[in-house]
Amino acid sequence: MNPEESQTPKPIDEWWEETPEQCSTGLSTDSEPKTEAPTLLDELLEDTVIESAITVTEPQEQEIVSAQESSEVKTGVLESELELNSLYAQAAQRVTELQVTEADLKTEISQLQITYKTLQGQVSETQTALSKMLQESLALLEQRKQTLQISVEQLERRQERIRNEMRTTFAGTSQDLAIRVQGFKDYLTGSLQDLAAAAEQLQLVPVTVKEREKPAVKEAKPVEQQSATLQLAQQQFQDTTKQIRRLIDQYRNQPDYYGPAWQLRRTFEPVHAERVSNWFFTLGGRGALRTMGSRLQNILIASAAISILNKLYGDRVRTLILANSPERLGEWRRGLQDCLGIDRPDFGPDRGVVLFESATALGQKADRLVKANQMPLIIIDDSEEQISLGLLQFPLWLAFTPDPKMMRDRGFDDEF
Repeated sequence: MNPEESQTPKPIDEWWEETPEQCSTGLSTDSEPKTEAPTLLDELLEDTVIESAITVTEPQEQEIVSAQESSEVKTGVLESELELNSLYAQAAQRVTELQVTEADLKTEISQLQITYKTLQGQVSETQTALSKMLQESLALLEQRKQTLQISVEQLERRQERIRNEMRTTFAGTSQDLAIRVQGFKDYLTGSLQDLAAAAEQLQLVPVTVKEREKPAVKEAKPVEQQSATLQLAQQQFQDTTKQIRRLIDQYRNQPDYYGPAWQLRRTFEPVHAERVSNWFFTLGGRGALRTMGSRLQNILIASAAISILNKLYGDRVRTLILANSPERLGEWRRGLQDCLGIDRPDFGPDRGVVLFESATALGQKADRLVKANQMPLIIIDDSEEQISLGLLQFPLWLAFTPDPKMMRDRGFDDEF
């Protein structure tokens, strides 16, 4: 052996391959005297086999471990990738949902903006309409205010004029005038009768005295005729007292709201019955009554008198109404239609009721009716300031006068 070979021993495998025969011969030759050599060799062989096995198994185990580790890594990577994919999918789904929500919100915002603009336009239109309406309403109210102020001023002027007229008009003047005229007639009649009786008792021879007596007798005749006419009228009412009272009681207790024309159709209170009875029996059908406070109440009293006279004298009675304005005459016409059940054809120059604004025209019509053997009933409204003396000569007339107490109260109020 050279020293290089001793320094680098060959491996057992190579050595075993090169000297198998030597080993076998050596073993066969040396087997018997040397018993311990095979055991050592066997041990060496086993050690080499074990070492080779160990050297063989360790890389395999490392490969297996590395494979397992790589598989575990791959599994972890896959799991992480799966988790990432799931997270990505969830994130994508969330993003999609957020995008949908964003789109919905944008749509809703656009709709709300449109609605806001619409509402804003409507609000502006409503404000414009309200302002216009308020302006129109204010203008209308201002116009009505001006109209009402004008009406109030007119009514105040009319009230002042009426108060002035009432201060200057009569308050029971017609009644006092009628009483004075009647008293003067009675006094004149009595005086003339006494004078005529005294003249008859005188026995005077001169012709001059007789000539003086004749005019006195002639003048006394008309007065006596008028007095006789008045007495006849009063006597006629006295003869029909029961019938008149019966009719008044009938109107008061048993009103007939659907009776024939020219019959009273309205409720008749005791105060109305008292006024009508006073006019018939105390005044003899010719005199003045204090107003009831309203024209309708006066019309009711006049309607009762007209109804009674129509019952007594029929178509001979002609009613003549005197008022100083068409409005008041219109109230009389409507009131008589309502109370007596008459119609518009019953009003006219040749009808049962005639309306006048002038006392002169009424007097002329009354004269013609008397000449035609008719009975004119003159009714004078309480608005008349003066009564013509010519109207007092007729046998039937009824005048309504304002209440003196009311006029004094009004005058007292005017002073304050």
